Amino acid sequence: MLTSSDFSGLFNERFVRNFFPVPASNPLQLGAITPDFELPDITNNRQVKLSSYRGQQPVLLAFTRIFTEKQYCPLCFPHIKAMNEKYERFTEKGVEVLMITSTDRQQSQQVVKDLGLKMPLLSDPDCRTFQAYEVGQALGAPLPAQFLLNPQGQLRFKHLFSFLSPNAEVEKLLSAIEQSQ
Repeated sequence: MLTSSDFSGLFNERFVRNFFPVPASNPLQLGAITPDFELPDITNNRQVKLSSYRGQQPVLLAFTRIFTEKQYCPLCFPHIKAMNEKYERFTEKGVEVLMITSTDRQQSQQVVKDLGLKMPLLSDPDCRTFQAYEVGQALGAPLPAQFLLNPQGQLRFKHLFSFLSPNAEVEKLLSAIEQSQ
């Protein structure tokens, strides 16, 4: 699982494309409709299209940094675990959590297995969704970010990476859900 000495698979095409720092610059304002996408859900072995949730339920998009199935971002690993542990708190509020990673299908399958993920883990190795949401990148992987969408697909909350606050804490996300309902 989480190791500090196994760097196999780290230096790949995705790493090279995301090496140079690009700051998060997402221009979406609250109330805006966010970009649609379709990605494979590795946890549940299905395709997920964001627009299929419109008119149905709120969605929390949780973009995360996982370098490989053996190398997690030290700022994101605790967030992934906390989101997974509290997944039921989100679903009890009617919110689906879609965690999005840039790891490929095989790496993502190992992540799901190793972490016992309950929430959908969407694989985006080409980083197109990360780019569409303009979350930024650095040192081989896109940066983390969180976006809460209401049932109509409108943005109600967003958190972009900063060194002071790399990820929105679970309680902050739950509070944002309460405030938007």
